Amino acid sequence: MNAPTDRDLILRAKRGDSEAYGEIVTRHQTSVFNVCYRILHNRSDAEDLAQETFMRAYNRLNTFDIEREFAPWIRRVAANLCLNFLESQKTSTQLDDERDEDKSQSPSGQVEVKERSEKIRQALASLPSNYRLVVELRHYQEMSYDEIANELKIPLSDVKSHLFRARKLLAEKLHAPD
Repeated sequence: MNAPTDRDLILRAKRGDSEAYGEIVTRHQTSVFNVCYRILHNRSDAEDLAQETFMRAYNRLNTFDIEREFAPWIRRVAANLCLNFLESQKTSTQLDDERDEDKSQSPSGQVEVKERSEKIRQALASLPSNYRLVVELRHYQEMSYDEIANELKIPLSDVKSHLFRARKLLAEKLHAPD
């Protein structure tokens, strides 16, 4: 028998099946944590906000449009929670862009990838938080410019200019001599 779809599990969870929601959490906890960690760059805060994301989602499950995909929605909830957390904390944060590395690379290739990833992570971390957030939503969540504007409640022109400036700053930082 095939595993139930997210849609099936959400319908069951809406009817009070806590095990179904538990399966949803299990399926999406890694991607939600990764969103939180890339925005906050603090494991403890990311774990707390990932948990808060699922609690909020559960409390709002009855308002979730079952015709939508759950994964992008839950990641947006996480990103919004993290943004609100950053705004309330007014602290400097970092965005971690490390992705799974190809394990079959040679040791020298792995070192090179790790060094490049570290340089990119540091460059991203040095960006203002509003630039980091649009980079996260565009490049990691693969949201369209319109979706980002709607999600952040900012004009489309601001999304475009933030991304342009973020990319320009990243290019300058990445191509600067060490």
